[in-house]
Amino acid sequence: MSQKRILVTGASGCIGHYLTETLIKETEHELYLLVRNPNKLQVDTKARSGINVLQGDMQNISQFSDLLLTIDIAILTATAWGGEQTFDINVIKTIELMKLLDPERCQQVIYFSTASVLDRYNQPLKEAGEIGTDYIRSKYDCLYKTSELAIAPKITTLFPTLVVGGDANKPYSAVTSGIPEITKYINLIRFFEADGSFHFIHGRDIATVVRYLIDHPTNDQPRRFVLGQAQLTADQAVEEVCAYLGKKIYFRIPISLALANLIIILFRIQMAAWDRFCMNYRHFTYEKAINPDSFGLPNYCATMTDVLKISGVEGAKNWI
Repeated sequence: MSQKRILVTGASGCIGHYLTETLIKETEHELYLLVRNPNKLQVDTKARSGINVLQGDMQNISQFSDLLLTIDIAILTATAWGGEQTFDINVIKTIELMKLLDPERCQQVIYFSTASVLDRYNQPLKEAGEIGTDYIRSKYDCLYKTSELAIAPKITTLFPTLVVGGDANKPYSAVTSGIPEITKYINLIRFFEADGSFHFIHGRDIATVVRYLIDHPTNDQPRRFVLGQAQLTADQAVEEVCAYLGKKIYFRIPISLALANLIIILFRIQMAAWDRFCMNYRHFTYEKAINPDSFGLPNYCATMTDVLKISGVEGAKNWI
């Protein structure tokens, strides 16, 4: 496998850390890691030669225009999660970066979107573009704009589902940060039944998939992959958490959508349009979600039990 020049944006983020660590340890590619603050990059950039840390910001991406012309693979994880810079970074500057790549030289652009912009059939979800958060609407807009670029045939778009991950040397994902809250309230949660389903994927498994895609480029169009383990219902997830923590479920009370709406009205709970849509939509599942197992590779975190163990949640010794 010939050595490639690989750019990683957002290298200091949760997914960025797993990607960078994998590329450093398991490949000999020449890496260019774009970060705003190099002090937040908790990987050994001296582990081998060919690791270059670029201090910079997506808003000033043009300062790297000469370098971008020489990049063979661009992995774009940098994102703004909200605030006034969201559309500028997630749409305008991301498109600008792609335009600065050489369509003749660059072999692949691996662009990170979000599964929130897709419906259950992996097609663009119009509500995401209309009433989504700034982050979601920006990802929806960028999805359409990338298809118009000269480099479009080289773009592989990844749509992560709920991302778990993080440890002492990597920032925790928002989902992983919330796991202690779930376990704290499991004594109450276990007695309720909810109609909903979802996928999740660990940052390390995302890195495994990306490394595979680097080594196995494809000409299939469009190259779009939803990243996720097998779908879980909300009830299955609760059952697995209870089994791990040693909590018995004696009975379950169904929570109907009508009851939830009644509570919202009675207590005058303010909900954004997107939050209300998600409450009604409930089943955030997708066709043919992929993970390392899809390519015959081992999964690091495939079950809720794995999530709890990896997140440092202590399992129960005895049933209570």
